[in-house]
Amino acid sequence: MYTQQTEPQGRLSKEAVKVWMISATIENVIGFIILGALLYLDFYFSWKEWIGWILIGLIPIFMAGSIWSWIHPWFLYKSWRYDVNEEFLQLKSGVLNETHQLVPMTKIQSVATKQGPLLRKYGLCSISVETMGSSHTIPALPKVTGTELRNQIAQFAKIKEVES
Repeated sequence: MYTQQTEPQGRLSKEAVKVWMISATIENVIGFIILGALLYLDFYFSWKEWIGWILIGLIPIFMAGSIWSWIHPWFLYKSWRYDVNEEFLQLKSGVLNETHQLVPMTKIQSVATKQGPLLRKYGLCSISVETMGSSHTIPALPKVTGTELRNQIAQFAKIKEVES
């Protein structure tokens, strides 16, 4: 029996925007360093002329990507929603291409929290939910909320903790 689902209401942490922007900045700096090194090597070793033109052509593409990487986290934060009940895990995201997923609790095989160095610094964690054929992630929740949500999903999905 299918019950009508309401729109998910759970939101990510506002700190997620900072984490995503810092991560994007690190990636952009690395990309510009590599591009700069290639431009220097092109000048120093006098590579074929077309290589230099391609590298110069990449500069505006990298700049546009850098600008987008500072705007995108705001759209991502505003569009991400999640909700959990005894039947489903609901995930909704996307501005242009909106995705609304319903993951049945009976199909969930494992659930875990993850933290990288940036998430840890801001007291956040991600929740990873595995089913037989797919994987789903709730990207940036406060650590306490993430732990509670992980335990709630595990309880609803009847996942047993394995003792090591």
